[in-house]
Amino acid sequence: MKKILIGTHNKGKFKEISYLISKKIKKISPQKLKIKSPKETGKTFSANAKLKANYFSRFTNLPVISDDSGLCINALKGKPGIYSARWAKKYGSFPNAMRFILKKMKNIRNRSATFVCSLSLKYPKRKIVTVTGHIKGSISHKIIGSRGFGYDPIFIPLSKSITFGQMLKAQKIRIDHRYIAFRKMKKKIKIF
Repeated sequence: MKKILIGTHNKGKFKEISYLISKKIKKISPQKLKIKSPKETGKTFSANAKLKANYFSRFTNLPVISDDSGLCINALKGKPGIYSARWAKKYGSFPNAMRFILKKMKNIRNRSATFVCSLSLKYPKRKIVTVTGHIKGSISHKIIGSRGFGYDPIFIPLSKSITFGQMLKAQKIRIDHRYIAFRKMKKKIKIF
């Protein structure tokens, strides 16, 4: 494999997935091929990851890897979950969505949460492969850190004392939900 299409318009996700894939493989973005994003109509992370991989593969003969990920907060009944990016859109930005979450959780003691990532890999004329990675943690009491993207500045992984937003890229990318999913993918398909 010389090239792969990373099926996302999210710059943060594109960077993180690129970082996990071998440097020998050229990473192509949908923007470069002028492909728009599909409507995410799936009811689960894995359904949306599959939907995206199948959609992008219709426009190219390249292998396609797609991700659907989000933050599931126990006290908010698993929300924002698959609607994580849509919450950011709804509230105007990720910082606004984080402020909304922190306000909702102001007096809540159980701050447990899980970051979830489903990855789908689609080769032309081959069956799609999908895996899911989880990392448990808790929601901080304020937005801390400016690294990473999305909800990283309010998520403290289990057994750590800082948020993803405070971690160096090399530190975060070796423990997070995307890395866990990617490791599972590598076990199924020996291409990376």
